[in-house]
Amino acid sequence: MSRADSRPSLTIGIASRALFDLTESHQVYEQEGLEAYSNYQITHEDVPLQPGVAFNLTKKLLSLNDSATTQHHVEVVLLSRNSADTGLRAFNSIRHHQLNITRAVFTGGEPAFRYVPALGVHLFLSADPDDVRNVLDAGYAAATILPSTLRNRDSTGLRIAFDGDAVLFSDESERIYKEKGLEAFSSNEMQAANQPLPGGPFKHFLELLHTIQSQYPADASPIRTALVTARGAPAHERVIRTLRHWGIRIDEALFLAGMNKGPFLEAFGADIFFDDQRKHCDSARLHVATGHVPHGITNQD
Repeated sequence: MSRADSRPSLTIGIASRALFDLTESHQVYEQEGLEAYSNYQITHEDVPLQPGVAFNLTKKLLSLNDSATTQHHVEVVLLSRNSADTGLRAFNSIRHHQLNITRAVFTGGEPAFRYVPALGVHLFLSADPDDVRNVLDAGYAAATILPSTLRNRDSTGLRIAFDGDAVLFSDESERIYKEKGLEAFSSNEMQAANQPLPGGPFKHFLELLHTIQSQYPADASPIRTALVTARGAPAHERVIRTLRHWGIRIDEALFLAGMNKGPFLEAFGADIFFDDQRKHCDSARLHVATGHVPHGITNQD
């Protein structure tokens, strides 16, 4: 399917600091200011940037377009606060790493999230928490990519893991837990076991992944998804029935009842994990690339 035929079925908006390692140049900006940063980037514009935390995820997403089975392509768009001048290094690096990214927005210091609706972005990944919050508030999936020293995974296939409450689902049950405790939470989930949970900010993104997965035999999809939640029995049933009601396929479901998520995410081989609670994110990023979703009661001031 050509670009002229229709819009992509999945569009990812990614900030340059999530795609590439801009640690060195960002230090120049922090220590010496904007002019020094601009000069540094222009001087080094032919020096390829090294992969960042979300590079491997981006590469695997784009590789979905190589399959003859895929009927709708995946697109990645660069959203950057750089100017066009300083952004040239990012484009040169995209070419160096042979990433099929042709669209980019350079805002010259202004927030880039404003262009998410116009570009039809379904998931926005950034290193700027404020931009991420604004995108979430506008009703789109978004996450703050957390720093990590992990090497990119070379495994084939794309593996994405999600937390449940306040990510795939709304935070209504989590609010009960926060305000009234575990016993009240468990009682509520048992009583509402047959009542589907409302969707959270990542529901639509999971639906789009499911749409792509559906183009393949169940045992031959290049995408594998997992729900990794702190819920345990008896709060598991409502989650299972909710996904069934949505008609969404989830490949693996881990109900950990409060256990540390990091080792399980590593065992799953996640290319990225999304969670609303920073404590779970800090644990996870020691094992896999992690995006913090600043949404729901846990993230209220």
